[in-house]
Amino acid sequence: MEEAGTEKGILRELYDIFFGKTWPVWVGGILLAVGNICLFVVLKPWGASGGINNWGQNIYNALGIVKFGSEAKPLAGVSAFPYSVLCLLMLLGAFSAALLAKEFAVRIPPIGEIIKGLIGGILMGIGAIVGKSCTIGGFFSGIPALSIGALVFTIGLVIGVYVALKYLLFEMENWPGISSGKSGSFLAASTERASLQPLIGAIALIVAIMIAIGYDKKVLAAYVLFGFFFGAVCQRSRFCLVRALREPFMTGESSAPVGAMAGIVVGMMGFAIIKFMNPDKEMSWVWPHFFLPAIIGGTVFGLGMTLAGGCTVGSIWRAGEGQVKLWASVIGMTIAMPLTAKFIAAPFYKALPASMKAQVYLPKYVGYTAALVIFLVIILLWYIFVKWNERTGRFSAL
Repeated sequence: MEEAGTEKGILRELYDIFFGKTWPVWVGGILLAVGNICLFVVLKPWGASGGINNWGQNIYNALGIVKFGSEAKPLAGVSAFPYSVLCLLMLLGAFSAALLAKEFAVRIPPIGEIIKGLIGGILMGIGAIVGKSCTIGGFFSGIPALSIGALVFTIGLVIGVYVALKYLLFEMENWPGISSGKSGSFLAASTERASLQPLIGAIALIVAIMIAIGYDKKVLAAYVLFGFFFGAVCQRSRFCLVRALREPFMTGESSAPVGAMAGIVVGMMGFAIIKFMNPDKEMSWVWPHFFLPAIIGGTVFGLGMTLAGGCTVGSIWRAGEGQVKLWASVIGMTIAMPLTAKFIAAPFYKALPASMKAQVYLPKYVGYTAALVIFLVIILLWYIFVKWNERTGRFSAL
């Protein structure tokens, strides 16, 4: 009996390590980077906007509103396009992790916040398609890919975040009623009795595995299962690239930026090795968006993600834990991305000269060593800035 009790205590201790408290953001960043490297080895790096765009294409096709070319046959009502399923499993991963931690609840904010989530999602959808990137493809994966276009896209993100924060401060001072009103929370775990949430979370894990094994190719099954891992890691570590870019101008807190930096540096080391050893992958995640599409797309995306309170991935994992505002954000992206690709981005790119939409891969010009040094120096300067700003508050609250 004593041995059985000890065994139970050990398992509970293990459970509490993962689900008893929030993980440090830097742990999340490193785990996501390692997973991203694994994805690149198997097929391609992590991306999110392509999956949501594919969701929208399938919905429009099913409703007969606008016709889009099918990238793959449907799988259980969702396109078998890997990024589409990867995003679905990210949602399931965050849902499962929130349930296992007894943190899931349907959280309904005031109607003004829901509208901002929808508008933010639409803006992100437009920005992601015009800029051929989101905060994952053009920042968390784009910078490790040693793409100069990713740096330009990031500059656009910072501009968009800054402008959106200016607006939000103005709104708080002049139109406080927009974000006030009734709000509520439902289906939260009981604190007085045992909860079914962990059991439902375990069932969600089984569902994710069943979706993945629907692929004939087992390599792709493993690939999309990383989506579940990403969703769970983001939820447990509260990993958020909006916070990474917003907090220096808002609260001055540095943990989110440092977490993003940790992930980017680890990812950069892995990506550089993969690209150096396999020249066929050198141009992976080096998008043809330098210069104009990256700066425009990044700025519009930065505006949207700040209004919504989550980027593409941030919206997905927060939606998974029950945040209704982020449900609206995901809906906005799903609506906007396919229409933007068909009616805005296509003519926009056609009108641009080649010099405004180039692929610029830094190692081709300065070699791998110099390219890595340049990017690492930029990240070091970013680190110095956020730590200095955390202590001085010079740029906090704009």
